[in-house]
Amino acid sequence: MTETAGGAGGSNGSAAEPEVSDSLKAFGEVVKAFRKRARLTQEEFAPRVRYSLPTVASIEQGRRFPPADFVDRAEEVLDAFGTLRGAARHLSRRPGLASWFRQWAGLEAEAVSLDTYECRLVPGLLQSELYARTVFAQSVPPLTDEQLEAQVCARTSRQHLFREKPNVPFSFIIEEAVITRGLGGKEVTRSALAHMLDHARLRNVEIQVMPAQQSQHAGLDGPMQFLETPDHKWLAYSEGQQSGQLIADPKQVSILLQRYAKLRSQALTPADSVGLLERLRGAV
Repeated sequence: MTETAGGAGGSNGSAAEPEVSDSLKAFGEVVKAFRKRARLTQEEFAPRVRYSLPTVASIEQGRRFPPADFVDRAEEVLDAFGTLRGAARHLSRRPGLASWFRQWAGLEAEAVSLDTYECRLVPGLLQSELYARTVFAQSVPPLTDEQLEAQVCARTSRQHLFREKPNVPFSFIIEEAVITRGLGGKEVTRSALAHMLDHARLRNVEIQVMPAQQSQHAGLDGPMQFLETPDHKWLAYSEGQQSGQLIADPKQVSILLQRYAKLRSQALTPADSVGLLERLRGAV
């Protein structure tokens, strides 16, 4: 399989071209057929689904994996009788996911709970499209436009979990410094804060901010993620430069879970965290 990049949250770039599968090409042809049936040009169709013209063209050509919201919007705009949603369920490629992250992403989709501590950047599941695009624009060596689009798509398409799994609890602990860094400038920061606040209002999402001034900190060894499988087994994931580790050993997972529990007690409460995020948004 051709490797592309982009793990849980970082840029971790790769120069490989995204893989094109027959299912993606077939989906693109279906979208194009329904668009033509609706007598819409790509230029007319793109703003109606709130995606750029290059993105629509890439999807129709089978070069880009369609985000879930694109599928939903296209389904309604084109009055496609459920055809696009049905076809999207059979797409075989997950572009933009690093090889070391694909196994975790598959487990993530089936998890009954998900916990994330991040100290480098906004967690991938909470990144706005603009923030994700800015992250991947920092890749070294630089990505081509097509590679960057594939990365952004992979990152944002994971967020369908929030909509499709309303009974799954999501917990996030994020360092305040991640938010105040100002990655990409004020517009990107505003986008990131608005996106996080939108998700913080969901009943199954809890966001806690670790304040910049904190004398005790249980997460100094770096970011970590956890998930609980449908058979109630806990797994952990840790990511670094060009690598990621799935941790299944119960003893090691237990140690990391203890650290996460300690972090939750050291971070601001969810209510206080939302208040801080709102104040930061107002100050940008």
